[in-house]
Amino acid sequence: RSVAILSLHDLYLPLEDREALSRKVHPLLRTRGAPGTHDVALGLAVLDSLAGKGPTALPRFDKATDTRSPVEAWPVAEGPVDIVLFEGWCVGARPERVEALKTPVNALEHERDPDSAWRAYVNAALAGPYRLLFSRLDLLIQFVAPDFEIVLAWRQAQERKLRARLAAAGQGAARTLDDAQVAVSVQHYERLTRPIAREMPARADIVVRLDSGRRSADL
Repeated sequence: RSVAILSLHDLYLPLEDREALSRKVHPLLRTRGAPGTHDVALGLAVLDSLAGKGPTALPRFDKATDTRSPVEAWPVAEGPVDIVLFEGWCVGARPERVEALKTPVNALEHERDPDSAWRAYVNAALAGPYRLLFSRLDLLIQFVAPDFEIVLAWRQAQERKLRARLAAAGQGAARTLDDAQVAVSVQHYERLTRPIAREMPARADIVVRLDSGRRSADL
């Protein structure tokens, strides 16, 4: 069987597009990650192409430069593909009740989104284009972290590795984050991460609970 992998993070909008959103809608949309900062139309087009005959270029996003890699650098899958693994931190997430958006869940929301405009935009994205994208799932597999705090530690470790890789290659690390910046960054995801951990296991087809070392706690 043929398999292709599509990652939600490879669908990020480039920095210049997010900056335009930050000016038009809300400054917090400059930060990639939350629903509303991905090119959903691109994701749908890729999934459609993978279901047909012929080659499909799979998008790649370069976090170090905060933009998409050149199209000629994208790997190519020959269709039709039997299995598509579509992975990402909020794949399958559902929108919240509008009333729940009024109460901030952390300092970021309290200080930088006092009127809940950013939360409302993210929620509307989940209820609209992302719902269409996630409706393509035939099987939902969820990996559950022990708690939200360990997610912060994992992200900080990931960013340290990126800085080390760039340093080894003699490249600058201007677009990487230090530990304090990562701590602020993960607050963009907290509102969705906590309810996903609570409610998604009841509807996911397969649930894999992880320990602090990112190993399956069930093995």
